[in-house]
Amino acid sequence: MLLPHRLRPRPHPRRRHAYVALLIALLTAFFAVPAEGATPAGAPQQGLPGSFRWSSTGPLISPQPDGSNSVAVKDPSVVQDKNGRWHVFMTTAARGSGDWSLAHTSFSDWSQAAGAKQTHLETASRIGPGYRAAPHAFYFAPKDEWYLVYQTGLPSYSTTKNINDPTSWSAPKNLMNSMPDVVRQNIGNGNWLDFYVICDDAKCYLFSADDNGHVYRSETTVANFPNGFGNTRIVLQDSRTALFEGGAVYRVKGTDTYLLMWEAIGSDGNRYYRSYTAKGLTGTWQPLAATEANPFARSTNVTFPGGAWTKDISHGELIRATNDQTMTVDPCRLQLLYQGRDPNSSGEYSQLPYRLGLATQTGSAC
Repeated sequence: MLLPHRLRPRPHPRRRHAYVALLIALLTAFFAVPAEGATPAGAPQQGLPGSFRWSSTGPLISPQPDGSNSVAVKDPSVVQDKNGRWHVFMTTAARGSGDWSLAHTSFSDWSQAAGAKQTHLETASRIGPGYRAAPHAFYFAPKDEWYLVYQTGLPSYSTTKNINDPTSWSAPKNLMNSMPDVVRQNIGNGNWLDFYVICDDAKCYLFSADDNGHVYRSETTVANFPNGFGNTRIVLQDSRTALFEGGAVYRVKGTDTYLLMWEAIGSDGNRYYRSYTAKGLTGTWQPLAATEANPFARSTNVTFPGGAWTKDISHGELIRATNDQTMTVDPCRLQLLYQGRDPNSSGEYSQLPYRLGLATQTGSAC
């Protein structure tokens, strides 16, 4: 039997507040929608496989008869702007002299790559003449600016607000003004080169090679970038040929995993890529596909539907899912823009006829 209203006991105020809080929490959970681009809680995160297979095009980008007298195009860096246009930066090598310089090309579809105009940045922009090689391009979102990092004997960079105007790149400045002691003490007869930048939420890291089996990492804060690089240390080491040069580091989309790929020289003398992963950019790098028998990318795990044209799967970059400083890749669609050459070619390294091809991962589990 119900009690008269005036005689019903009232809930304790604290208990009433707890009921309200519980109701709000339940409604919030029910109606919550993930932010755009976010991974919903509990959603499966796609990781990387333990072995890789690829299918490659033939040469897509080659030296053009434009008066530059280039014998090779190599060391590509590739980004896509907000309008979907591809931008490829590369090293060129002069026929005979072997002088290294930088070039840019752009196109809306890869089918246009072969005929797209190549702009030589040493004459077209304030990057100017001199030793410039191994470019790495990205959009640095905190400053709304494009960066081109490259080697001049030191890690250098140029910037622009308009990546579609290759004449707009600024004059070179250095990320670091001298070789760190740890590099000097370990470089042997190698070279400090192939500089690569990647950032997380707090810091930017500069990875580099020495042609002597060491992977180096320097750091600065995102707020201080591009200044303040220091605290250089060795983060991975092996024999000279096992960790040679041409490295790159990426965040795997939807995970806290980072992928490092580093160029090696195989027992057959041909170049290929090994790979490692780590939890975070300061984590310990663990082998992924990192042997000649199980490589990340090597002529032995790449097919060539149009005919095999190279045994080198050499200095290149993965196609990124974003163009910013996080260097994010989609593990469900890995593509590698790399340099290759006629296996019958020979001679001094700068005169080897490198061309650029695009390999696409096959057999993905996604």
